[in-house]
Amino acid sequence: MVTPIAPAAVAPRPASVSVLVTAYNAAATIGDAVRTALAEPEVAEVIVVDDASQDATLAAARASAPDDPRLKLIRCPQNGGPAAARNRALDEATGRFVAILDADDFVMAGRFARLLAVPDWDMVADNILFVPESADPDHLPPVPAVSHADVIDLDLVDFVRANRSARTGPRDEWGFLKPVIRRDMLQRLDLRYDPGLRLGEDYDLYVRLLQQGARFRVSPQVGYAARWRDNSLSASHRTEDLAALTRAATAHLAAAGLSGAARTALVAHRRDLQNRFLLRDFLDRRGRRGRIGAVLDTFRRPTTLLPIARGILRDKLAARRSHAPATRIGHLLIER
Repeated sequence: MVTPIAPAAVAPRPASVSVLVTAYNAAATIGDAVRTALAEPEVAEVIVVDDASQDATLAAARASAPDDPRLKLIRCPQNGGPAAARNRALDEATGRFVAILDADDFVMAGRFARLLAVPDWDMVADNILFVPESADPDHLPPVPAVSHADVIDLDLVDFVRANRSARTGPRDEWGFLKPVIRRDMLQRLDLRYDPGLRLGEDYDLYVRLLQQGARFRVSPQVGYAARWRDNSLSASHRTEDLAALTRAATAHLAAAGLSGAARTALVAHRRDLQNRFLLRDFLDRRGRRGRIGAVLDTFRRPTTLLPIARGILRDKLAARRSHAPATRIGHLLIER
C-alpha cells in the first residue's frame, strides 16, 4: 500500500539512534561503516560487536574514530553468528532508536534526519543502493532517481510477498531493508533476533514484529549503500542455514490471528524455502555419495523429486541464458 505524503521538512534532531554493527573478518570495510554512521548528528552511539574475527576488524574499527566517545567496541570470545552478535549489541544500546548497519555497508549523508522526519512508525526504512566492493563513500556515482517520494506502508502480507526469492535474476527481497526500530517496542514485546539463524535473521525479526502489529514504513529515497558480492545461486547458503530458516518460517504460521491472505503468503514463502533446502541438500548428498547415490536417496522420498528436479532445471536454464553472474551493482532495491 502506498500513502502519498508530502516530503517532511528535515529538522535538527537530538542524538537518539544507536547504530549496531556486527562484524566478522571485516577489517577492509568496517572503517567506512563506522565513519559514515558517526558522521550523522542523530547518532548517539555506534556499537561494534566483533564476532570473534580472525583479522584486525576491531583495530580497524577503532582506528576509524579513535577519539569519538560514541564508538563502543565489544569482542565475542567465540563466533555465534550475526543474530547472536546483534542481540549482544541490543543489550548495550541506550538510544531511543536502533539501526542495523552491516560491516561491509555504509550510511549515506542525511539518512537518519530523513528517516526520523517520517511520521507515525515503529520501523522505518529507506531504499538501498547496491555498490561494488571497491566503492568509496566519498566518491559515489550519481544515485538513480526514484519516480516519487511517497512513503510505502508495508504490512505483513506485502512484506512476505516481497521476499519471494528470484532464483533466475538479481535478488531483490525486501528483507534486505535496514530499518530504524523503536527500541522501547522491542523491549515491550520482548523480541530479539533468533540466535539459531545465520540466514534470514532480519526477515524473521521483521515478520514477528509485523505479526505483533508494528507499523512499518518505507521511503523510496536512498540512504543506505550495500556492497554487492556475486555468488552462485544454488551454493550461496549452507544446508543447515536453509533448514533453520525453514523452521522459522513454519513457526511464523503458528502465530495467532493470521488473516487468510497472511497465511497464504507465509505458506508460499515457506514452500520456496523448503524447495531451496531440498535442492541444497541434494547437491550436498551428490557431493558425498555421487550422482547415483544421491538420486537413489531421493527416490526413497518421492515427494521431494519434483521440487529438486525443478530446481536443477531452473539453475541449468539460468546458466545457459547468461554466463555473467546476476548483479545489482548501480541499482536500487526498490525501483519504482
